[in-house]
Amino acid sequence: MGNIATVDKNFAVKSSLQKEDVKFYNVLQCPFRLYGIFYENGRFRRLPEKIAKEVSEGVFSLHTNTAGGRVRFQTNSPYVAILTKMEAVGKMPHITLTGSAGFDLYVGGKCGEEYGGTFIPPYDMEHGFEGVIEFGSKTKRTVTIYFPLYSNVKELYVGISEQAFLKEAAPYKKEKPIVYYGSSITQGGCASRPGNTYQSMIARRLDCDYINLGFSGNAKGEKKMADYIKSLDMSVFVYDYDHNAPTARHLYYTHEHMFCEIRREKPKLPVVILSRPKFFLEDYEKERLQIIQKTYKHAISNGDRNVYFIPGNKLMRLAKYDGTVDNTHPNDLGFASMAQVLGDLLENIMEAEI
Repeated sequence: MGNIATVDKNFAVKSSLQKEDVKFYNVLQCPFRLYGIFYENGRFRRLPEKIAKEVSEGVFSLHTNTAGGRVRFQTNSPYVAILTKMEAVGKMPHITLTGSAGFDLYVGGKCGEEYGGTFIPPYDMEHGFEGVIEFGSKTKRTVTIYFPLYSNVKELYVGISEQAFLKEAAPYKKEKPIVYYGSSITQGGCASRPGNTYQSMIARRLDCDYINLGFSGNAKGEKKMADYIKSLDMSVFVYDYDHNAPTARHLYYTHEHMFCEIRREKPKLPVVILSRPKFFLEDYEKERLQIIQKTYKHAISNGDRNVYFIPGNKLMRLAKYDGTVDNTHPNDLGFASMAQVLGDLLENIMEAEI
């Protein structure tokens, strides 16, 4: 097999893949294209390290979780392998290891990206793993690999046949990303695998890029976060951090403020406001819903025509009571419902901009 040391002498993981002709490439090199994440100071990150430190300790600890990260390329290799070096692997009782620490592979098809398989981590994995997905033919393919939702990836190498070509993939049809900000639900809890988050499903449907700024338990509408978000060049901003606001009072004083901060900087940016995705609300949750609705109603009364609101019960209308793993975090059915409802709106928004 190919010697990984010829790619990076510091890469100490020994491969046991039974592939005599495999050659590994660092995804930081051309012709690979990274989306949703970037590499800084030895880590893949979702926002700059300096900004993460300024927002909060919680955001800093989670910003290296690679939720929303993707790498794309073209090849005619009959298989694709990975070698990854990881740390802080997420293992939780209510989310699968394939979701928190696995990588999904999708290939371009007649109907867009189609599921090709999952690189499944062994349960006792601590610092990385390897895997291979077979195609059985040497057909030219556009490949997208989705990064883990709740783990930190330090290095990723893609292996293909030495006889195969490796080329740059075509960019997304809509290159300017949708930016999503919110709680653990936004981060991807509890999709069974990375390709089953609602953002991933929408991206495949609309052929659009996106950035996932979901921070489990730590999305609280901080001004530093609003300042960072409003600096981004994006096509749409979608936000929901209802679950992470410690009190209704906190939500009241931050929710509309975050909207106004971003609106002042980007007066024509489409902004989509979501409330917690839940089909039936308790009384205390209804109070929070009213606070979120006020942000939307005030914007409309001020003449804003680029703001939209989807209540959580509508987001879960296709899943109803069966859409979560714990009455909070969506399962795959719940995320599919969210993707359908929110995707319909985003499709209309993007078509109106053409």
